[in-house]
Amino acid sequence: MNTGLQKYFPMIRTRAEVLAEIQSQPKLSGIFQNWKKEQQEEFLDCVTGAKGVKVLYDAFFKEIMNPETAPERLEQFLSLILGEQVKIKCVLPTDNSRIADESSLLIMDILIELEDGSLANLEAQKVGYLFPGQRVACYSADLLLRQYKRVRGEKGKAFSYRDIKRVYTLILYEKSSGEFHKFPNEYLHRIRPESDTGLELEWPQEHVLIPLDIFRAKLQNKGIDNELDAWLTFLSVDEPEMVGQLIKEYPQFKPMYQQIYDICRNMERVIELYSEELRILDRNTVQLMIDEMQDEIDEMHDEIDGQKKILIQKDEQLSQKDQQIEQQLQEIERLKKQLSGK
Repeated sequence: MNTGLQKYFPMIRTRAEVLAEIQSQPKLSGIFQNWKKEQQEEFLDCVTGAKGVKVLYDAFFKEIMNPETAPERLEQFLSLILGEQVKIKCVLPTDNSRIADESSLLIMDILIELEDGSLANLEAQKVGYLFPGQRVACYSADLLLRQYKRVRGEKGKAFSYRDIKRVYTLILYEKSSGEFHKFPNEYLHRIRPESDTGLELEWPQEHVLIPLDIFRAKLQNKGIDNELDAWLTFLSVDEPEMVGQLIKEYPQFKPMYQQIYDICRNMERVIELYSEELRILDRNTVQLMIDEMQDEIDEMHDEIDGQKKILIQKDEQLSQKDQQIEQQLQEIERLKKQLSGK
């Protein structure tokens, strides 16, 4: 009897079949045995359809949403997010688009140039509080500078700042920070500079922030309302029942899932993809620990500074009291002399 996602995708193999193939190949068996128990179970759940594959993770996302082989998928998704028709011109390397190597539990990252010359950086971050507004602004500025250098180099003396096109910074948060939870009914935040006087200028920087945890909470209460909801469900939900509902209401996602489970039938390839995800997550977990420890150190420094200020204030108060006591003693001596003089 088919269970989980096998009822929708018969090509999915059983747990026994998957384990048998892994054990039959020493190389795969060695890799599998080197994983932690929970990692083994997560892998088996994904490839056997007990749970959906985490589409948002970098290796899987770039297989399914590859803008070089299936640009229409990413174009449709970005068009829904940005509210305008998007056409991809090319994929750009992301190595030089960073001010520094700041992964902050990065799940997925892709940088593309659109047909009108605009740049769009789409990222997924695991922990939102490590990716605050200041970091979003810095990444956007970095992206704008990258475009400026390229366009100025191409145009030379003919360069005009009007040649600068928009840069979009789009962040998907797997677990968002507290600021987002002040808006429990909103999961799509579009941010762009705005004048307080109504002055309108063409500003090239735009940001779109999507807290997926808030989206999933909304999904449980209201279900899939529109096509953007469908895309966010595809990218962030792994419950078989919800996947079944998605492909029933939006059948265009079924071929994407079929591609995923075709990949899962190639055991060597899917183990390689999964191993790469574990490597990325291990690296980013170390970064998370560093960031958390730095936060604790900063808090302790702030606490120490606060205590120092209190001690300084107390020292000042004690010094004032010493001066008062000294003045009072001097006054007593003066009074005694007056008495003895009588």
